[in-house]
Amino acid sequence: MKRAIIIFALMAVVALPFILRPKKTAGQEAKADDTVVIITPHNEAIRQEYAHGFQEWYHTKTGRTVAIDWRVIGGTSEIARFLESEYVSSFQNHWTRKLGKEWSIDVQAGFANGRLPKDVSAEAQEARREFMASEVGCGIDVFFGGGTFDFIRQADAGRIVDSGLLKMHPDWFTDDVMPASYTGEPFRDKQGRWLGPVLSGHGMLANFDSLARLGVGKAPEEWTDLTDPKLMGEIAVCDPTKSGSIAKSFESIIQEQIYREWARLAAATGRPKAELEKQAVAQGWVKGLQLLQLIGANARYFTDSSQKPPIDVAAGNCAVGMCIDFYGRYQEQSSAERSGRQRLGFKMPLGGTTMSPDPIALMRGAPNRGPAVAFIEYVMSMEGQKLWNFKPDTPGGPQHFALRRLPIRKDFYARPEWAVHRSDPDVNPYAGETPLVYNAAWTGNLFREMSFVIRVMDIDTHTELAAAWQAINAPGLDPAVRARALALMTDLSAVNYEQMFSRVKVALNAKNKVDEVRLASALAEHFRQQYLRAATIARGEAAVAH
Repeated sequence: MKRAIIIFALMAVVALPFILRPKKTAGQEAKADDTVVIITPHNEAIRQEYAHGFQEWYHTKTGRTVAIDWRVIGGTSEIARFLESEYVSSFQNHWTRKLGKEWSIDVQAGFANGRLPKDVSAEAQEARREFMASEVGCGIDVFFGGGTFDFIRQADAGRIVDSGLLKMHPDWFTDDVMPASYTGEPFRDKQGRWLGPVLSGHGMLANFDSLARLGVGKAPEEWTDLTDPKLMGEIAVCDPTKSGSIAKSFESIIQEQIYREWARLAAATGRPKAELEKQAVAQGWVKGLQLLQLIGANARYFTDSSQKPPIDVAAGNCAVGMCIDFYGRYQEQSSAERSGRQRLGFKMPLGGTTMSPDPIALMRGAPNRGPAVAFIEYVMSMEGQKLWNFKPDTPGGPQHFALRRLPIRKDFYARPEWAVHRSDPDVNPYAGETPLVYNAAWTGNLFREMSFVIRVMDIDTHTELAAAWQAINAPGLDPAVRARALALMTDLSAVNYEQMFSRVKVALNAKNKVDEVRLASALAEHFRQQYLRAATIARGEAAVAH
């Protein structure tokens, strides 16, 4: 009897959600005429608003219904790895079953390599030609959102293709509407393989209550403010190897330091700036990494999700979080609405961040090409652009969520009558103070290598780094001892600009992936011992053996 009661109770628990769920309407039960499969790192608010907006727009334009099948597997870097794996499997099937050819390491390495060396095997060249002429796909139609670095890599590999939108709407892609680039940042691929629909900057979200608790007099305004020892264990940071957006933020920090070093050298030497650029890049690279090292020393954690830092700052779990502008603005607004006072403040460092696009692209072999191209067209259209920055329940705006993002179209900002509908009516990325001017020649070809080095010197060795930083900032420490310990801790000769090309890039681009693992292990051990020695000096103990 007792067992029967338990079984009945379990059955009731399982059945209750099905009994109480609302009945579907006839419209919900009906299958959509068309489907679009979209992979994205965008959050639920963006997915929900763009699904609803596109469905209405599509039905008005075509008379057909459409469903969006969202695929959400993580950040841009995770998506990139997933797509690479899926295309390898798909092309292997095409190569061996359809063409009846033998699969080899040369074929696998060659088919997705857009920069094959001249001496590569004929088999690799044939594989590349076959892939680029094929409709090999991975079941995904659209890649929506993420950093330009990953989209450029997808384009080079041949996994994304021209959607045809540049030819469909040439009037959209002019300097007056959507420029090809701005402040050094490309806003679209020259061949139309990816397009930037929305802009992002990076900054810092601060919790004023937490700063007061820590004795920090004012909210940080520049990246260097994040090195304040009072913020030890209080900064929320993302892992740049998992988040393309935060990696872009780190690259901006390094470029800002290069500009500052360039100006310093020019003022100190009186020589023409053109003669000093190479030196400024090498020295600014190290200074930028040192700044990121000290920010890492203050970090509470390094998360995989770019959405986590602003949430934790709002909750008071961290005092400051490095984040994308729209996450910071959203939490700032949401907190004020809930508490009735300004608890949070978001700041983009002047001259310390670029305005870069979050691209959208059509995948090679897209199974639903027509609706997929229509989705890209909608996102780039003025109807789709309004969703990024209009308030909920405004004409043409989102239904439920203020996305707080900046549309890429210049003509969006040329409509003063829309100010009343906008979430950020005073923000225009094309006007006012100029953001950081991005110079791809300095750091663009070291983007992946930069993230790798930051991971090794900040994340893999964080316990030792934080301990050394704490010892160096101990009360009453002799200034000379502190300076000596700090100089050792921040010695980055192992990853200076020259080393990035002669050692790091070579290992990360080697055919044998073991080389990357070995370098990561060697550098981690190097920095770990370096931090231990720095802590030892600060504590006045016996030197730690190498």
